[in-house]
Amino acid sequence: MKVLLNLEPSSLFPTRSIFADRSRSSTRLPVLPFPKLCRRRWIVRRLSSPARAVLDSAPVEQFEIPEFDFRNPSLSSSYRDPAMPKPNQTVLEAQARVCTGPMQTRPLDEEQAFKVFDTILRSARGELKDEDEVSKAQLGAFFAGMTIRANAFPEATQWSEGETRAMKTFWPLLVRALPSDVIFVADPEGSMMGLGSSIGPQYVGNGTSEMRLVGALREVLAGGHLGFEEVQGVLKEVLPFQEGDGKPPQGVSEALLSAFLIGQRMNRETDRELKAYCLAFDDEYGPAPIADVRSLTHYGEPYDGNTRFFRSTLFVAAVRSCYGESCLLHGVDWMSPKGGVTEEQMLKYMGANINLSPSKATKLLEDDEVGFAYVSQRDARPSLYSLVRIREHIKKRPPLATTEKVQQYVKASGKEAMVAGFYHEGYEEPLLMLMKRRGIHSGLVVKGEEGALSMTTRLRSVNASKGLPVNYCSGFRSLNIPSTSEPGGVTRQGFHLEINAKDYGFQPTDTPRTDRSVSKNIELGLEALRGEKGPAYDRIVLNAGMVDHLLGADGAEDVSVSLDRAREAIDSGNALKRLLNYIKISHKVD
Repeated sequence: MKVLLNLEPSSLFPTRSIFADRSRSSTRLPVLPFPKLCRRRWIVRRLSSPARAVLDSAPVEQFEIPEFDFRNPSLSSSYRDPAMPKPNQTVLEAQARVCTGPMQTRPLDEEQAFKVFDTILRSARGELKDEDEVSKAQLGAFFAGMTIRANAFPEATQWSEGETRAMKTFWPLLVRALPSDVIFVADPEGSMMGLGSSIGPQYVGNGTSEMRLVGALREVLAGGHLGFEEVQGVLKEVLPFQEGDGKPPQGVSEALLSAFLIGQRMNRETDRELKAYCLAFDDEYGPAPIADVRSLTHYGEPYDGNTRFFRSTLFVAAVRSCYGESCLLHGVDWMSPKGGVTEEQMLKYMGANINLSPSKATKLLEDDEVGFAYVSQRDARPSLYSLVRIREHIKKRPPLATTEKVQQYVKASGKEAMVAGFYHEGYEEPLLMLMKRRGIHSGLVVKGEEGALSMTTRLRSVNASKGLPVNYCSGFRSLNIPSTSEPGGVTRQGFHLEINAKDYGFQPTDTPRTDRSVSKNIELGLEALRGEKGPAYDRIVLNAGMVDHLLGADGAEDVSVSLDRAREAIDSGNALKRLLNYIKISHKVD
């Protein structure tokens, strides 16, 4: 934190030297020493007059921001656990092409297919070691993708001629080298290339947990769907996943689990399946604690973070808390596939306590000097967090990437709302469905940049891709009219629109780039909370005021008033003060 409050982060962590070396040996970056400089001078010299007055009235040292152990924050990927084995890159690139949806899959050509199958064969024979070895999670995901494509995908995304030739060449060799669980995933009917193997048809797994998983996986590999109870039963049987030679004590193969997770996503989950993933571990630590607050908004940012653009939600939460709109953020330290900047990385760099239970977060929500909190999935849902490594080796996002954004780690005595980001068209309605299932009063999904939930002030590009535009919003508000058909027994009013920031008085500007730099993201956010006008300031104001308006927050009926209220929270210095309060008080809650 001393670095942050004294010097420009870029002066201590030169971006050029980090991005120049992309070799595998440079994944763990060196920690540079903190200089012993005056922290107060760095903040105060950059503040606008009202904000400066806030800090002039009390020394910055009173915040007692602690020292802590951290990795170099100039690159978000440095937060990846270095103890996790890396996936084989050749097979991972193939997974990116073939472990996706019926319309998105890109079949491998002959050269690519032969290279992939040769890599898998050499790994199965023990000829590849360490990072070159193909993990069982990769084998499960890759062969699940191949099987589902053959069984259920349209002709255009089924096996290419090159893939078929490669399989004819390699399968007689692979069937003698691969373990039985992987052979089952690749050939559940025992009919691959006319060899008539009995391994797949007769495979039942080892132990009751794996037997249940195998039974469900047969349906998934055929392109089918499962019921709510069946999905929940499987998840509760196999999670938390425990590392250890690919087969933990409860007897669940990571190849089978990976095949199950990616297979359900490739088949496009039904509402029943998504609800099962969303609610499966609500009772992991008992009932959610209840915060005694008038209003609480749950923010569901994509857990894999931002790799290109400024991530504003942490600073938006500080703003909205100033006028009684309490905010609960949740996420992880690092998540694939993007491995981008997350709220947890920023809070850790700034010195906040990132290991809060939901009960402790409740106290920060109720604190009149804070009003927002962050909870890590690691502390709230360890069963789901146990999948971080497997998710990296799966490559593509599993169903949990959608449902983890709609978690309710804390409940409120007053009104509750949820906001979540999405990218792929077709997931906006499932997200809203899950929000309604939570029984909240208002819900909003936003197609922000990078699939995040933040709206931008830039103009829509004339070369924008097809589909829903950036800044598309869809949601619902409760009307306080009793209903017998709606979840929760209340009537909800739906809406959808595209937000053009220019219509609300914002000058069009490009979103600031951070390019995986945690420190740069913090620098932009603090400059904005200090009252410095610019693209980051405008983006925070837009997202605070517009979310208030769309969710039907008290005092936000007029959008211009709502935006002005957000500006006042920043220009008065209150939002910055609350963020600093959070850093200090998060270490003192008990």
